[in-house]
Amino acid sequence: MQLTSKLPNTGTTIFTVMSALANEHNAINLSQGFPNFPTDPKLNELVHAYMQKGFNQYAPMAGVPALRQILAHKVRSLFGFAADPDQEITVTAGATQGLFTAIAAFVHPGDEVILLEPAYDSYRPSIEVVGGVPVIYELKAPSYSVDWEEFERLITPKTRMIIINTPHNPTGSILRKADLERLEQLTDGTDMLVLSDEVYEHLIYEGEEHQSVLRFPQLRERSLAVYSFGKTFHATGWKIGYCVAPAHLMKEFRKVHQFNVFSVNTPMQYALAEYLQDEKTYTYLSSFFEKKRDFFLSTMAGSRLKPLHCDGTYFHLFDYSQISEEADTLFAKRLTTEFGVAAIPVSVFYSDGRDDKIIRLCFAKTEETLEKAGLLLQKV
Repeated sequence: MQLTSKLPNTGTTIFTVMSALANEHNAINLSQGFPNFPTDPKLNELVHAYMQKGFNQYAPMAGVPALRQILAHKVRSLFGFAADPDQEITVTAGATQGLFTAIAAFVHPGDEVILLEPAYDSYRPSIEVVGGVPVIYELKAPSYSVDWEEFERLITPKTRMIIINTPHNPTGSILRKADLERLEQLTDGTDMLVLSDEVYEHLIYEGEEHQSVLRFPQLRERSLAVYSFGKTFHATGWKIGYCVAPAHLMKEFRKVHQFNVFSVNTPMQYALAEYLQDEKTYTYLSSFFEKKRDFFLSTMAGSRLKPLHCDGTYFHLFDYSQISEEADTLFAKRLTTEFGVAAIPVSVFYSDGRDDKIIRLCFAKTEETLEKAGLLLQKV
């Protein structure tokens, strides 16, 4: 049988490799982005209660109405935008499914999609599998900021979509108001769409305000914004999120969504709808994770690993160039096998493997775990 792969250059992800290596060497796993502390017992109890009540059959394709209504309230309170829960919000099977669905709905073979790299690893293959052409803008250490004049040169008549991510994985940088205003100017009067990955919307520090595309009226009309309950409520294994977009875009999004997953976990939707009625379930997160970031940095105070600045997410980048000249993939593996802490090399987030001698560590862990990791990393 002759087969032609649609993703010939895709193999086992570095996350799988590093987690397996961490397990093999009994290392502290700061590589993959998941918390090692429990979800709120109240949320778990709500899921169980709705299961017991019999809410176990298919949910509506767009999502449980009660959840979409409370999400519309959340969007309005945070961004000042009155989203229509019936036509502009869809519940997804995690943010990655929402991202893929948005790309599949709008990107045709030969269309160009501009990515800001280093980038979350699902973007490029999602574009390629539908025949799109990734166009890369490289963010550079240590600031990972966008030079919009340089970015503008990448735009061509074939540009169909721009994908942004703020707060940004893996760098921990953020886009500010001036960045979104510039993007709004660049796309005004065009047929370009913006896909905005905002899964870390609540994990933003030092008094900064999350700049969602939903805050900017002209930008909002051409944007799809994707969010994650898993990131927000420490439940990455639940794989549930949502997408917000204007009705004319959401109509096309749902055409793909209904044949991709059709609908999403029913009892969890009802549980989240009730849980979200208390805004304090997510407004505390900025302070919560900022304290974890600062605690982790304090445990690393004696380390030769040089921290870069972290404005958001639960990832922190560290420069190891003063320690070693070896490739970041080799350094990350040696860190796991010799020092007992697993990290992710940042080069894997670049299409060309750009290696700035920087690794990513996840601080969404208990203080006990972070303290142990910090002590081990001080030995490097």
